[in-house]
Amino acid sequence: MDSTKLRLSEEELRLVADPDFILTKNAIIQKVYALFGELADDFRQVTGLPEEVAGISPKISKGENYRGLPYVMLDYPRSFSAGDVLAVRCFFWWGNFFSITLQLKGIYREMSSSLILRHYSFLSGLDYSLAISPDEWRHDFGEDNYRKIKDMDEHDFRLYVTAHPYIKIARIFPLSSWDTMREQFGKAFGELGLLIAQPVK
Repeated sequence: MDSTKLRLSEEELRLVADPDFILTKNAIIQKVYALFGELADDFRQVTGLPEEVAGISPKISKGENYRGLPYVMLDYPRSFSAGDVLAVRCFFWWGNFFSITLQLKGIYREMSSSLILRHYSFLSGLDYSLAISPDEWRHDFGEDNYRKIKDMDEHDFRLYVTAHPYIKIARIFPLSSWDTMREQFGKAFGELGLLIAQPVK
């Protein structure tokens, strides 16, 4: 390997010699964990979720490399299988945003699609976006991944909800909203909860 590729820039040398950078980063991640732990407790108090998923414990996980950057996510409710998915995911992506996403596939998509269609005006007025990408596991809000519902007419919205193999409805929050995120996540969780149909008895 070319030895010049192993050399550090002045900025890289400054950072590698500064433990405070990593210690501060670790402290921030721990605060996100604490926030998501509080949210998990809040969310478990919400009634009306589908019975078969409401009893599954929340899961908080983290990683260092979603598109090169650290992340933390909370899933609750959460039910993932090859064909059926119901989840609400709170997501923190370093340097980018917070987001909350309702993800539905298979039986849960079928159970909720008509209810979602009736909430078109409600969702478009609250700055939610609808996933349009074939990749259901993307978390970025690129134009090829999400479209603002307020920028879709009702026909296009209906087409995606009824024909797309999965449904993801999400909202993004700037990192500058840090101090109010518990309240904002809680409000959005209530809004998305309106879209989850009860299981067929």
